[in-house]
Amino acid sequence: MRILLAEDEQVLSDQIKTLLIAEGRAVDTVADGDEAHFLGSTEPYDMIILDIGLPGQDGISVLKKWRAEGIDTPVLILTARDGWSDRVDGLDAGADDYMTKPFNMSELAARVRATLRRKSGQTNPMFEKDGISFDTRNGRVAANGMPVDLTSQEVAVLSYLVHNSGRLISRTELSEHIYAYDGDRDSNTIAVFITRLRKKLGPDFIQTIRGRGYMIDAA
Repeated sequence: MRILLAEDEQVLSDQIKTLLIAEGRAVDTVADGDEAHFLGSTEPYDMIILDIGLPGQDGISVLKKWRAEGIDTPVLILTARDGWSDRVDGLDAGADDYMTKPFNMSELAARVRATLRRKSGQTNPMFEKDGISFDTRNGRVAANGMPVDLTSQEVAVLSYLVHNSGRLISRTELSEHIYAYDGDRDSNTIAVFITRLRKKLGPDFIQTIRGRGYMIDAA
């Protein structure tokens, strides 16, 4: 799952990015409102974390532009302002959630996970089908109750397919959502990851629609 992080406090930005990468996310970071608006308007993010107090265009202005442009990517706003009116302004501008600085990183991670589940229409953090279980809270996978060891990229591919279960996903879409903006988006490597996942999870868990992409049936 790919996230845009728009935060101009470098130390905080680095801390959040490290946290999200550890959770298996692909993360693009920006430090001003103009670049945030551009990337959020042109790249297919699963979620955006947006600081209100950005230089250039402030976060609320950027958010309003996205919503006016029809961009419905879920947005969690960060604010150093503790007044209730600022939170109301953010939510009314189209934000899905907010956090007031300073905040606990574990809570941020939990809110990100919850937002991504809501986006995919899933209320249960545990996905279970055909003897395979995938815990979206920690990326742990089990087959018939036995832990399965996956690489970080395999978890990223599986996570995107699980969050979009029941929908056909092309190689291009997968590569756009598991690699950051400056990553090597070679869609051919997706086939390699799928092959590895099938060896570990069984040949039928991930379906291939020849020439179109991959799909995991909804639980």
